[in-house]
Amino acid sequence: MINNTRKGLIYAASAFIMWGMLPIYWKTLTGIPPLEILCHRIVWSFLFLTVVISAKKKWMEVITAVRDKKGKYLLIASSSLIGINWYVFIWSINNNHVVEASLGYYINPLVNVLLGFIFMNDKLNKMQGAAIACAFAGVMYSVIDLGKFPYIAITLAISFGLYGLVRKVMKVESLPGLFVETAVLTPIAGGYLLWRVFQGTIGIGKFGMEADILLLGAGVVTSLPLICFAIGARNLKLMTLGMFQYISPTLMLLLGIFMYDEPFNQTRLVTFCFIWIGIAIYIFDSVYKHRKQTKGIS
Repeated sequence: MINNTRKGLIYAASAFIMWGMLPIYWKTLTGIPPLEILCHRIVWSFLFLTVVISAKKKWMEVITAVRDKKGKYLLIASSSLIGINWYVFIWSINNNHVVEASLGYYINPLVNVLLGFIFMNDKLNKMQGAAIACAFAGVMYSVIDLGKFPYIAITLAISFGLYGLVRKVMKVESLPGLFVETAVLTPIAGGYLLWRVFQGTIGIGKFGMEADILLLGAGVVTSLPLICFAIGARNLKLMTLGMFQYISPTLMLLLGIFMYDEPFNQTRLVTFCFIWIGIAIYIFDSVYKHRKQTKGIS
């Protein structure tokens, strides 16, 4: 049990660290249009996942997901949502909005709670309501003080929150689900890349061997954290896993401020403080409920 827990901690931490360090990867490809990077990410993820699914012998799970009539429409929805999320994330990184992207992933768990309340009839207690109110206050402070809505952060939080909601309804394992999603998007992404080839504007071959390798490796950096996350999830309690999700936005925030010299003025500090207070309330509530349930079981 201890070995399994240790294994889960290592894999979960690895997954969230890799996700948190992704800005460095996409930033290296700044000279290539974000839409082309997205299409490379989709196509090479599909090919890499084909190998992984074959190695893990999970084709029956893929077939089951595809045969389900309701599941087909949900997979189209989840494919669209993850495509939007990936594009906005890549665009924000390559246009010097790493800090705002991190804000989106800080807000995301609170968006998940709100979506659960709206669509899944989950109960929203006072602590969760207060946490969401703090996040809303932080966003509104930024809007009032700067006169600018943090559309990048909100788009990332909502698109990923809705993606998680759809995947929860589908009840498809992460790897087979991602394979089908990339399979749905690959014809469009591949067609766009071929069009750029015929136009002579494709990025591969124009920015050096390093850029070419990074584009081809987009499938690995997309799928590897997910594989680690799946292993971590199998060996950890859900609450423990939930605590790890703040590693990624924290790393992004630090990269944005200290590596890429993005501005972090008083307004942003106040906004993040509201968000962090909301997260602290949310974590406290989660720990309290977990301990209460544990005592009830014992």
